[in-house]
Amino acid sequence: MAKCSFCGNELERGTGKIFVKKEGSISFFCSRKCEKNLHKLGRNPQKVRWTEKYRKVKETLLKSKK
Repeated sequence: MAKCSFCGNELERGTGKIFVKKEGSISFFCSRKCEKNLHKLGRNPQKVRWTEKYRKVKETLLKSKK
């Protein structure tokens, strides 16, 4: 199983989309929403509230403040 490169959701085998750049880096996407946010809109997953990466960053900030 692979994880979405933007939101971090698990992808079932045979679903989603794989994007390969010319330099050889591979990105997995669960939906068009994730693909568009990363490539077309250029958003950082750590700053988008509905992603797993945002939740991890937020959690570590809360732990460091305590």
